[in-house]
Amino acid sequence: MELKNYMEEAVKDVIDNVLKDLDVCKCGKCKLDIMALTLNNLPPKYYDTEKGEVYTKVNELKRQFEVDIISQITKAAFYVNQHKRHGEDLR
Repeated sequence: MELKNYMEEAVKDVIDNVLKDLDVCKCGKCKLDIMALTLNNLPPKYYDTEKGEVYTKVNELKRQFEVDIISQITKAAFYVNQHKRHGEDLR
């Protein structure tokens, strides 16, 4: 197993459900920007074993944990929506 950030998995799991209720751009570029901004504002939770993954999921999937993720996705979505980078040549 490799080193993983559980928060990345948690954000990926809920982002579509959160964004469907928001009036923001949901294109691939904006979605990646939203995910990056969200993850930069959440504490990382790293694990490197299957046992560590299970332990992290059990301990972190509490109501407040979910609320924190949803709150950060929402904040990031509105920020990104106001600062869209569509069509920018980022090379």
